[in-house]
Amino acid sequence: MPRTDDDTWSITESVGATALFVASARAFEARKADRLATDQFAEPLAKAAGGEWAQALRGEGPIYDVLGQGWFGEHFQRFQGARTKYFDEVFARAAAAGVLQFVILASGLDSRAYRLAYPNGSRVFELDQPQVLEYKARTLSEIGAKPATGRVTVPIDLRHDWPAALTASGFDPAKPTAWLIEGLLMYLPPEAETLLFERVVALSAPGSWAGIEHMQPIEADAMVQSMRAFEPGPARGGAGSHEDFADLIYNDPRPDPVQWFAAKGWAAEGVPLAEHMAQLGCPVEAPVPGQPVPATPFSTTTLVAARLQP
Repeated sequence: MPRTDDDTWSITESVGATALFVASARAFEARKADRLATDQFAEPLAKAAGGEWAQALRGEGPIYDVLGQGWFGEHFQRFQGARTKYFDEVFARAAAAGVLQFVILASGLDSRAYRLAYPNGSRVFELDQPQVLEYKARTLSEIGAKPATGRVTVPIDLRHDWPAALTASGFDPAKPTAWLIEGLLMYLPPEAETLLFERVVALSAPGSWAGIEHMQPIEADAMVQSMRAFEPGPARGGAGSHEDFADLIYNDPRPDPVQWFAAKGWAAEGVPLAEHMAQLGCPVEAPVPGQPVPATPFSTTTLVAARLQP
């Protein structure tokens, strides 16, 4: 279903299902001998949804056709490995600089509160829809997983007054913070993205960090056609279909986060995802030799790290 201003979702619906899609890709990447990142919780988090999600991780079904094989699937798995590695390192740099507050906006099935190392006294705040947070907490509890540091869940829609909910949960805006804005901005209209940036800046003390994923607008029909054209399976709808994804994102022009944060006094740098993947030894290659790389998320995404000097 197309997005509306007041829509909501569980883990298997709408934007929630994209978290399962990404977790499944991280799970496939974690199985590789030359994996770029290891998220040991991605597979149980995806499998717990059952149905076609569990089926995909067995190497079967329509989601596997999209995600588990072929040109798009293989590149998307590497995309998730490269993106995960980049933002893991942003958190590690922040922790090394003495940051003790970490905030993951639209945390989905992110497991960084469980699998990364943090300084003593750290807290990780996770913000997302209540049903999504409940699903993750229940699933990880069932396999005996425990957070690596203090984990605070803040069940709220980011279109609402999340700064008030965050501070009410114990967040201290007077202390440096590491923010993560990953896999989020394409699901917000431009004005909501700008408001989110403004709120992050307003809540950030000197010494704060931000990791941001920025995807350039992609014309929806062209994106669907380019991603589908190189799948091995037949065209299908369903939770993993490209049409569903195209319905969920906003393709309106929006500011470049590097320029936006730099204008606010932050030191910001960005690297195109395709360049980052090439640096890691897994370049984005065109499916047809001699032809350009199609307009897909991994060819139109930039990874950004920004810091507000102490």
